[in-house]
Amino acid sequence: MALSAHDAFSGAGGGGRRRRYGRSRRSALSEINVTPLVDVMLVLLIIFMISAPLLTAGVPLELPRTEAGAIQETEGPLAISIRADGAVFVQDRQTPFEALGPALAAAVADNPERAVFVRADGRAAYADVARVMAALSVRGFTRVNLITDTGGPAAGPAPEPALLPAPEGVSPP
Repeated sequence: MALSAHDAFSGAGGGGRRRRYGRSRRSALSEINVTPLVDVMLVLLIIFMISAPLLTAGVPLELPRTEAGAIQETEGPLAISIRADGAVFVQDRQTPFEALGPALAAAVADNPERAVFVRADGRAAYADVARVMAALSVRGFTRVNLITDTGGPAAGPAPEPALLPAPEGVSPP
C-alpha cells in the first residue's frame, strides 16, 4: 500500500502542520484581553470602598453602643439627629425645636407611615432626646427607632438555652 505525500497521517511532507501554523499567524486574534478590564474594575472597587462611608447621614455624631443588632430597612427613613449641644437636625437640615413640627409634617407629606430614625449623640442631654420623642409622639409617629452603635456592653449574661427533661432511665449530663 502506497502512502501519498498529502496523507494526513503520514510523517512525510508535514505540509498540513505548516499550513495550520501559518494560518494562525495571519488570522486575527479572537481572544479578549481581560487585563485592562481587571484594572478598571479594581480602580472602581477602590473608589466605591472609599466613598461608601461618606454616604451616611451628614451630621457627625458619636452614637452610644448597645447589644442590639442592625435594622434592615428598604425605604428611606426620616432621620432626626440630635447633637451633644442639643441642636436638632431633620435629615441634614438644622431645625430649631419650635419649628420641628412643621418640618416633620413637610418631610413625611408623601408617606405618613414612613419610619423615623432618631440618632442622638451619646453625650446629648436626656431632656433634649425626650422632647424630640414627645414631639414625634404628639404628631402620630408610631414607627420610631433609636439608632445606636453595635458592640456595647451587654445588659447581663446571655440566658442559657432551656434543657428538656431527660427521659426515664437516662441520667442528665
